Amino acid sequence: MTTPILSVRDLVVEIPTRRGILRPVDRVSYDIAAGEILGVVGESGAGKSMTGNAVIGLLDPPARITSGEVLLSGEPIHNIGREALRRLRGKRIGMIFQDPLTSLNPLLTVGDQLTETILEHLGVTQAEARKRAVAALEEVGIPAAAARIDSYPHEFSGGMRQRVVIALALCAEPNLVIADEPTTALDVSVQAQIVALLKRLCRERGVAVMLITHDMGVIAEAADRVAVMYAGRLAEIGPVRQVITDAHHPYTSGLMASTPLASSGQKRLRQIPGAMPRLESLPAGCAFHPRCERAGPKCREDRSPRVEDCNGRVACWYPLGEADLEEVSQ
Repeated sequence: MTTPILSVRDLVVEIPTRRGILRPVDRVSYDIAAGEILGVVGESGAGKSMTGNAVIGLLDPPARITSGEVLLSGEPIHNIGREALRRLRGKRIGMIFQDPLTSLNPLLTVGDQLTETILEHLGVTQAEARKRAVAALEEVGIPAAAARIDSYPHEFSGGMRQRVVIALALCAEPNLVIADEPTTALDVSVQAQIVALLKRLCRERGVAVMLITHDMGVIAEAADRVAVMYAGRLAEIGPVRQVITDAHHPYTSGLMASTPLASSGQKRLRQIPGAMPRLESLPAGCAFHPRCERAGPKCREDRSPRVEDCNGRVACWYPLGEADLEEVSQ
């Protein structure tokens, strides 16, 4: 069996505070294969971005990985030094952030930023680096790339800046790209263009993509599989069409039902009652049980099972679409 580009195994991220230790990421596991887009979805505070930052080594202290593994093509990268991680970023892992203006240096032309990355990681000549930079801009759909390469970030529109950021993430030919809310700040038509671009580049280059978003429409359009997170844990994971049409976790079902398409013909969108608990005040038992209509005594007492305990699909004592489970494999 082919080794996944990214393997996350029982990853735990902890933040020590005066009130105790918080766990924004709690025993999360998943794989991403070459050429695959894994969508990671959930409400704000679910642990999506924290997981991505842990993978790429960008956790802000005092947050730290306390257990678990992060493997890149089978090699552990969660415990390597800061300098080794710096060399890894860009060369083998690319990053696309939500706001392109925070990713690009406003004082340098986009060409200078692209060539700097290419020179750092590929070891080519200055002339070859510039040639590759132009080709990278052309690949992501920047018109007249040879002329625009000497433009500054503020001279591009929001959608074009995001294309530049994608070119920057891919110019050193990484194996893995982590895209953190890459379409949130864009209008709908530009969102569709960026999603189509990511899918095409993933297909043509065989890059593994971790797509972090709260937008189920983007997930449905772009992802091959989807991982649903809630309060730092995986709630459900599976092929995107299967999860969307046949959600097993009550939280996933609520997310699907709250979209305009699922609520069509109604005056109000359906919603999940309540709000996600704060990390310092997680309820006993399953973190979702105060908002769940199916919650029983077991849910209020026992922390929800992990996805691995329930056929690799859902972390729920009483999953939808199946007979209620009094016990799961331990």
